[in-house]
Amino acid sequence: MRYLLLVLLLLSGFARAELPETDWLELMPEEDQRALEQMPEITHNGPEGAGTFDSKGGLKQQEKGLPAVMYSAKTVPAMNGKKIRLGGYPVPLETDNAGRSTLFFLVPYPGACIHVPPPPPNQLVLVRYPKGIALDDIYEPLWVNGTLKIESVSNDLADAAYALDASSARMVEENDL
Repeated sequence: MRYLLLVLLLLSGFARAELPETDWLELMPEEDQRALEQMPEITHNGPEGAGTFDSKGGLKQQEKGLPAVMYSAKTVPAMNGKKIRLGGYPVPLETDNAGRSTLFFLVPYPGACIHVPPPPPNQLVLVRYPKGIALDDIYEPLWVNGTLKIESVSNDLADAAYALDASSARMVEENDL
């Protein structure tokens, strides 16, 4: 009986264990990663100064002459259908009646929603989370768990190469660090 209890306790611990963290670079093909490493420094002169980052086209590429990697929607086929845990920063798109975000872009670094150029489409993930999450501050990181899909998404704000059907989402806590 003790062994059965021990096995049940171990299995329940595994059930609650979080998925390992997926690195954002895993969403980029190797040739894009190499091109990114070779890229010159980019200045961020853009719509944030005018306060227009959240207007139509605000996250879409607006600077001309950037390296092609900054526009890349190339994906990693092995990531399609994979259950992942991805950390990032939210760009809210839709909320429910309680004000919780149910649809948002997840971006790899804070301020990506207001800087030009934004991350390339293969570094933007559209998150669908019907349960919703309260997002009080877009500069606070969160963890999202779910199934990643290669899916081209385009709306008035941005283009993304991936979508994630989230099973859970939570703010990053101090003990996560």
